[in-house]
Formats: sequence, structure tokens, C-alpha cells
Amino acid sequence: MAFTMPAPAPLAGELDPATVERARARDPLAMRAFVVRYERPVFALLSRMLGRGPHVEDLAQETFLRAFRALPAFRADGTARLSTWLLTIATRLALDARKKKRLPLATPEAMDAVADAATPATELARRELGRRLARAAESLSDDQRAALLLAEVHGFSMREVAEALGVEEATAKTRLFRARQRMREELGEASLDEETRDEAT
Repeated sequence: MAFTMPAPAPLAGELDPATVERARARDPLAMRAFVVRYERPVFALLSRMLGRGPHVEDLAQETFLRAFRALPAFRADGTARLSTWLLTIATRLALDARKKKRLPLATPEAMDAVADAATPATELARRELGRRLARAAESLSDDQRAALLLAEVHGFSMREVAEALGVEEATAKTRLFRARQRMREELGEASLDEETRDEAT
């Protein structure tokens, strides 16, 4: 059975090149559009890695400040998407923050499944699954947690996960494999299957 985590609302697409160019030139409206376009995935990633609180807002702000400083060097014609590049900055900031001082891990509520137009019973099952996923994720190391979130929630390729973590691709694969294995062990395949069946009914 494939292991999946609740995902944030998907991005409709990357910021258009003209706006990116204006943001490079420090155009205030373009910089604001940049933040509006990417703040949700940045906050989602940081909250899932570190738990909610003022430290997430501080790190999100630092993510965008660093991005604006480095934006002139970003190659729009390169292999990295702008969202991937930005989330890589956020990931490294979060990992650094965890190493420098003890920051809380995400609370179960921070990883609740995204609500949809479902019955109350289905929504309750989705929320319970989200809480159980969050509790299981607390057992992961920081690097494993980051690899899992980037791959399963934010759709990073294995190469992108490796670049975000600053490791070889083989190392990223190992971390993701161990994270998935640990999550399955913590959740128990049978109970996860039961939750999934309940959600589908």
C-alpha cells in the first residue's frame, strides 16, 4: 500500500516570468505578488516541520528575505521550479533552527487533512487520520521528516529532495525509505487500511 500524507491545496502554477523579473528589480507590487503566491506552501512546510507559533512566522519572513536577496541569481531557465527553490530555502532554515535550539514539532492539528465537501463522518475520519499521521511523524528524525514532507506533501522529485537537504540522491532515497517505513510501523498497516476504508465509505 502506498503511503500518503494530507497535502495542502496545490499550486495553480508558478509565478509568471514577467512578475519574477519585476521582483528581481525590487518592484514592491511584484514582491508582494511573490509573497502572496508562495506564502501558503512556505507556511505549510514550516508548520508541519516545527509546529505552529510565532517561530514559524519568523522563519517564513526569513525565507522570503533570503529569497529576495538571492532572486537575482535564480535561473528561470534552469531545472529548479521557483516553488521548489523557495521551499528548499525554507527547509534548510527549519533544519538549522532545529539544530540550534529545541523547537517544537508539529502538533497533530498542524497536519490535519484538508477539508472538503464531505459528510461529517468522513471529515471526522480524515481529521483522525491526520492526527495519527502527525503523532507518527513525531517519531522521525528531522532529516527524515523533511524528506517525507517534501516528497509526499509538496511533490518534490528525489533529485529535488536531495538538493533541498544538501545530500546525495542515494542518501535522500534512504531517508525517505526509512521515514515511510517508520510511519508504517508507527501507524500499523492494518489500522491505516481501516481508516482509509472508513474514509471511502
